[in-house]
Amino acid sequence: MALELPRIRAPWSVLDRYIIGEILAPFLFGVGLFSSLGFAVGVLFDLVRRVTEFGLPLSVAFKVAALSSPQFICYAFPMSILLATLMAYSRLAADSELIALRSVGVSVYRIVVPGLIVSLAITALTFIFNDIVVPRANYYAAITLEEALTGETPQFQDSNILYPEYHDVVDDTGQSRNVLSRLFYAERYDGQSMHKLTVVDRSQQGINQIITSDSAQWNPREGKWDFFNGTIYLIDPDGSFRNILRFDREQLQLPRAPLDLVERVRDNTEMTIAQARDHLKVLRISGDLQQIRKITVRLHQKISFPFACFIFGLVGAALGTRSQGGRATSFAISVLTIFLYYTLFTTTGAMGVAGVIPPFPSAWITNVLGLGVGGVILFQVAR
Repeated sequence: MALELPRIRAPWSVLDRYIIGEILAPFLFGVGLFSSLGFAVGVLFDLVRRVTEFGLPLSVAFKVAALSSPQFICYAFPMSILLATLMAYSRLAADSELIALRSVGVSVYRIVVPGLIVSLAITALTFIFNDIVVPRANYYAAITLEEALTGETPQFQDSNILYPEYHDVVDDTGQSRNVLSRLFYAERYDGQSMHKLTVVDRSQQGINQIITSDSAQWNPREGKWDFFNGTIYLIDPDGSFRNILRFDREQLQLPRAPLDLVERVRDNTEMTIAQARDHLKVLRISGDLQQIRKITVRLHQKISFPFACFIFGLVGAALGTRSQGGRATSFAISVLTIFLYYTLFTTTGAMGVAGVIPPFPSAWITNVLGLGVGGVILFQVAR
C-alpha cells in the first residue's frame, strides 16, 4: 500500500501570480517615469546651471546626481503603485476577465487582494528606503556639492550660532505666555571652541546678567561650559547695573544644546527618524515652539508617507475594477489622484507647522481620507 504524502498548498494561487504579474510591469514603468520627471525638475536643471555658470566639474555633477536620485525614486513609489494597480485592474475589466472571475464565485475583495499585497510590500520598501537610503544620500550629496563650490568640507555650522531658550510665565491676567529666558550667541565655531560669545540671561524677572567672552568650551566631565577672558554684567530688576565682574576663566551651568545645534547641519531630508527625534529633543530644551512644531510634523510625515503606497494601491485597485478605459484614461486618473493627494498632504502639513491643527493629524489626515475613499469605492463595486 503506497504511502500518500500530504499535499502542500502553494502560498500563491494562480490568480495571485497572474494579477501580480500584471501589476509589476506598469509599476516598474511608473518608477522610471515619475522618478525621471522629478529628478529632471528637482535636480538636473539646477546642476546644469551650476556647471555652466559656476564651473562645477562634471564628475562632481554626476556624483551629486547619483546621490540625489534615491529621493526621487522614493517619491515615485506611491505614484507608481497607483498607476500600476489602476492599469492592471482596468485592463482586466476591459477584457471582461473580472466578469468571468465573478461569474465563478470570486468576489471583488478577493480579486483586489494581490494588489493590496504588492502595495504593502512597496510600503515596507518605501519606509526602509526613505529612512535608510534617502537621508544618507541627500546628506552626502549636499556635502559633496558644498565642498566642490567652496573648497571646504562643511562638518558644522561655523558662524552666527544663535540658540534661544524659552519658558512659560503667568502674567497679571493669569494667562500663560512663552517668553525668552536665555539667549546664547557665538560669532564663530572652529570645531572645538565657540568664539566671541554673548549670553543674555533673563531666567528670572527682568534681565539678570549679560555675559561676554572671547571663547568657551564644553567641559564634558563636569557638564558645564568653560568661559575664557570675559565679563559678567549683573543687572537689577530696575535695569541698573549692580556689578561688573571680569574673569580669565569661569564655569557656567548652561545647557550643552548650543553645541548639539551646531553639530547638526542636516535638514529634514537628510535626517533619519532617529536623528530627527534626537534633534527634536534639542529643540524642546530651547522651547522654540515654531521649530518644535515643524520638526514634529516632518517626523510624523516621515512615518506616514510610506503608507501612501498602500492607500494608492487600494484606490487604484478600487477604481480599476469599475473602469474599462485604456492606458491613457488610467494615466489621466493617476495624475489627477496624485495631484489631489499631494496638494492635501502639503496643505495639512503646512497647517500643522503653523499650529492650526496638531502635528499628528496634519501628517495622517490625508491617508485616513484616502483610505476612506478607497474603501467606499471598493464597497460600491462589490455590491
